[in-house]
Amino acid sequence: MVDVVVIGTGIMGACVARELSRYNLNVVVLDKENDVSNGTSKANSAIIHAGYDAANGTLMAKYNVLGNAMFEDLCKEIEAPFKRVGSYVLAFTEEERPHLELLYDRGVKNGVPGLEILEGAEVLKREPNLNPNIVAALYAPTAGIVGPWEFVIKMLENAVENGVEVRLNQKVVDIQKVDGGYKVVTDKEEILTKTVINAAGVHADEINDMVSKKHFNIIPRKGEYFLLDKVQGTLVNSVIFQCPSKMGKGILVSCTVHGNLIAGPTATDVESKDDVGNTISEMDMIRREALRSVPSVNFRDNIRNFAGLRAEGDTGDFIIGEAEDAEGFFNIAGTKSPGLTSAPAIGVDVAKMVVEKLGNPTKKAEFKKNRHQIHFMDLTPEEKAEVIAKDPRYGRIICRCESITEGEIVDVIHRTLGARTVDGVKKRCRPGMGRCQGGFCGPRVQEILARELGKNLDEIVLDKTGAYILTGETKK
Repeated sequence: MVDVVVIGTGIMGACVARELSRYNLNVVVLDKENDVSNGTSKANSAIIHAGYDAANGTLMAKYNVLGNAMFEDLCKEIEAPFKRVGSYVLAFTEEERPHLELLYDRGVKNGVPGLEILEGAEVLKREPNLNPNIVAALYAPTAGIVGPWEFVIKMLENAVENGVEVRLNQKVVDIQKVDGGYKVVTDKEEILTKTVINAAGVHADEINDMVSKKHFNIIPRKGEYFLLDKVQGTLVNSVIFQCPSKMGKGILVSCTVHGNLIAGPTATDVESKDDVGNTISEMDMIRREALRSVPSVNFRDNIRNFAGLRAEGDTGDFIIGEAEDAEGFFNIAGTKSPGLTSAPAIGVDVAKMVVEKLGNPTKKAEFKKNRHQIHFMDLTPEEKAEVIAKDPRYGRIICRCESITEGEIVDVIHRTLGARTVDGVKKRCRPGMGRCQGGFCGPRVQEILARELGKNLDEIVLDKTGAYILTGETKK
């Protein structure tokens, strides 16, 4: 019997698993996908929110502010990309100014540092490409941007380095109460465990209902996005919001940690928890609303549209902690925005709850760091020459858009939790993230994966199991 089974390899599962890896525990993390961070954690705004949106006294308010304060040091520790760029909420008319004041007051009560309401002229000095007609904005200096899938991968990689086991392609189909804990039944095996942590994202209600009669519902709320080329990436230097509505924080325009520009998301409740398609009507709405904030955005430089699902719980707040009627079963559910920001703090708290339930096992004498990952284009000329001398593959550019070398691709294939798919490589070191979206480098990445894994080319998939790229030879 293991000590803990964590269900889900998104940001919540990653944060709690890494925190548990500090203790002398047997921890297994399960996911139905063939790679980690294949759900909401790879399809979101990548914003670290300051913390003025959530109502005072809620778990969302508490964990947003705590998580925000943890991100910078944590990202340095695990080598994940992060920038603290600040955010602005724009008021386009005097009628919207009271809403800025409401957010300001709420943020102060939530403990958000450095908030200011600035007049339009001051905002335009800082962000000259904004709509010249804005009258005021709420400025939050602690807001930031992050590489969300890199963060999840590095957190889980670090957890595995410290003894956690990740088992992929395992869909949980049942959980049964047994003496001393639970039997977690997947489509591959049965695992006996003392405790269970439900971090299943939009499927968290289904997992909860396998064990607890205290039901809650998760509504999948779809958000669609534009991702623009780096030629648009300097239009703004921070995160630009509009006054929010009851459905969300409105359409944002933001720089990204890798130098692109992102615009979105929409907020549409959908029936299917697999619905991540884009729609013309929603794309048109994003374009229209984004141009209200930044009129000079050129959407002809769009390189990618995508959509993600927010786990919108029906309780009005995060659902965190042990289920009332299921001892040893812990939920991390309903973690819509600001879930990304809140995740490190939630991970710490839930890990404490589980450790206490397990009788306070000792911490490990040594906590290992991740092996350093080389990002070739960030090196000095001298460092590049040194790296190439040790491994000539770092001298061969595979992705010209992002300047990613063969050495970097080989490294992420052979790292802990290494890539097994074309998109798995893409998430870990960015070939295919540029203007051509893998049009040139995709086949080479596929060839390198096949070579390094000892597989045939037609065995290498794009992302999910069954997402084939090649079906066979056309000529013998």
